[in-house]
This record gives sequence, structure tokens and C-alpha cells, in this order.
Amino acid sequence: MKKNFYPLIALLVLTATALACASPLGGGQPSSPDQVATVVAATFQALTSVTSDVETPVPAGLLPHAMYFLNNDGAGIAQVFRLGTDGETVTQLTFEPLAVGSYDVSMADGSIVYVANNQLLLINADGSDRRMLVDGGPVDPNNPFITSLSSPVFSPNGATIAYSNKGLVLYAVSTGVSNTVLEQIETDPATGVPMIREMYIPQKYSPDGTKILLTAAIPNSDGISSGIYSIATNALVRLSGGDGARICCSEQAWTSDSSALYVGIPFMGIFGPGLWRVDASTGNLTTLLPAEVGDGNFNFANEPYLAPDGQLYFFFASRPAPDGFADNVPLQLVRSTPDGVTGRTVLRPETFEALNEALWAPDASFVIVAKAPAETVYAGGVLELYYTAGSSMLPLLPFGQQLKWGP
Repeated sequence: MKKNFYPLIALLVLTATALACASPLGGGQPSSPDQVATVVAATFQALTSVTSDVETPVPAGLLPHAMYFLNNDGAGIAQVFRLGTDGETVTQLTFEPLAVGSYDVSMADGSIVYVANNQLLLINADGSDRRMLVDGGPVDPNNPFITSLSSPVFSPNGATIAYSNKGLVLYAVSTGVSNTVLEQIETDPATGVPMIREMYIPQKYSPDGTKILLTAAIPNSDGISSGIYSIATNALVRLSGGDGARICCSEQAWTSDSSALYVGIPFMGIFGPGLWRVDASTGNLTTLLPAEVGDGNFNFANEPYLAPDGQLYFFFASRPAPDGFADNVPLQLVRSTPDGVTGRTVLRPETFEALNEALWAPDASFVIVAKAPAETVYAGGVLELYYTAGSSMLPLLPFGQQLKWGP
């Protein structure tokens, strides 16, 4: 199975991961939850035990904030860990008997919300005071899409947690009340049996807390797209335009003023590659880098970030795509003006293959990348720090995934 098949499959069936990628290369998909479970298990088996040792010394105060990530504990169970600002000190924060699938960190107080055993759980910043917020109950293997709970996301002020459970749900931390704002269940008129019209998986709040970027997906199909949910209007705006591209399946970064999103797609198959800017109010896309360059070459872009210096940082390559498919395209770290083209400059000589994830420093002075150590690792990878102004690469950890900054 091609690497980019995995994330959407895991998201839709187990809904325990925070990944929301589609099946960009086309072709068959696992036809049963058991098959999907095998794919997911293969990924987590690839995780290595966490260690605080690194191959070379790192300077004190290396990181601007603590970094959070998932990895296996000594028993081989995925948990939430924190890497200290020294780049060395690793602390395990969750101790669940079953794997943590997805989580988020409150930028208000550092508390952590996560999903394990189909329960929504919350702990303090130091890992104390574990409490269950929502019990999703047993997952019905015949109806996993309906019975699974997943993908918690904190609002910027930490007052609300968005998550997926039979729709898009907003949980008020102060009152403990959940409110389903987008229903995904409807009744089959022929049989009277509940069925999913469309799944809504929250990805991230806008910086001002007024909108939620989410993935909308129809199970067992290629029907997947991104949308922006407005809290004030209780409306979902679909992303549209941009050479007809169906935008989803890659890292999508808000601008600091919440007016727009940048989206890059680094593979080619069902979805075309390229780079877009999205108007957060209308959902309209402006193509910055079209899929086709000419002469058989295509634009591949990944992990865009509009930094405080007004420059756009991302991973980029213009390469051929034999037979109309491309995966694991070697990319380089570049910087340009916000249009993705003007002044585009390669910042480092390295090429990044098997780039599963990246976490930008808030000021874009460096980026932490997760590089898959093997073809069978579909999420996360070896963590390395690369400065955008040159200097040597710094190794951080042998494995991590779902990288997030803390407050």
C-alpha cells in the first residue's frame, strides 16, 4: 500500500488519529475495519521507545516552547510526551492502558485533551488530575463511523474543545456541556437505519477563535474536502476554486489575522499538487502554484507557513510525475513573498524525502521535521531540527508524531 493511502483510512475507520489525508494515489482501499486495524498497527509498531539521549549536545533553551508529541511507552502503547525547551528532557504525560489516538494542547494553560478507549479525557499541564469528559461507549465494528469519537481541538482561549462524534461537537470546559453543531447522522428512508451523510473532523481553530478548519468526508468513497465552520453563523463554508482542486489532505496553515489559509499538496494522484491561498470568509481559493509547470513537470508544495516577517516558508520541488502519480517527492526548504513565487529562494541544500510532518518555530527561525525511517511508517518519524538560516542539523528524538507547541 502506498504511504499516502494510510491517513484517511485510519481517520475514517478508527477516527483515533489527528491526521486528515486523503488517498491521493487512487486504487483500492482496505474493505473492512480489521484490514484497517492492521495498517494502523503496523504504523505504531514502527515507533521506538522514547529516550532523552541525543547523538550530539544541544544548546540550553533550544526551543521557544515545550514540544508535545505521540510515541510508544515502554509497553508499546502510544502516549503523549513532552520535550522540554532544552531539546533533551522528555516527560511522559499520559499513562493509558490503550493507545492515545489524537490529542491537543491548550495554549491558555497547557492542559491536554486526548482520546483513548473512545473516551475524551483531560489532564493538567503536568499530567495530573486525569478526568473523563465524554464517554463514547464501545465502538461497534459494524458501524465504526457512527460510534467513534476523535480529533479534539482546543479553542485559542482554552474554553472550548471541538471534537468529532456523530458530527462536529463543541464542548464547553467550564460547564461540561457538549453541543453538536453539525450533524452527520441521518436515517435511511428505506430501512430506518441510522447512516452517515458526511463526517466532520475538526483540524484547528483560527487564531481569533471564530472559525474551525475541518475535513468533511464521506466514508467508503473518495468524497473528501475541507471546509471552514463559522461559530457565529453556524455555517460551513466549502473550499472551492483553485483550478478545480479538491483541497484537503495536507497541512493547512492559518494566517495570524485569521483571514486566510495556505494549503500545499506534495503528492499527485486523485488530487493534484500545488499551493493555494484560501479566503476564510468565502472559501474561495487563489492558485499560487498550479499543478502543471509544463514540459512534464509539476509543482509540489508542503507545510506552508506565513511567518511574522511577512515571508512564506514551505517545502517545494518542481519535478516530473511519471504516469500521473507521485509520492515521497524530494522537497527543498524555500522562502518567498506571500505569493509563493516572487523572491523564492532555497534556504538549505538538503532534500527532504518521506517528510511526514513539520512543526515551524513561531518566528520561522527553524523547522522540526518528522522523516519516516521506513516505507512502512505512515505517520511521524525521526525528529530533526533545521535552521532556516543555515547551520547544522540537530537531531532531537528517534521518533515522534502529531507534533505541537505548548504555551
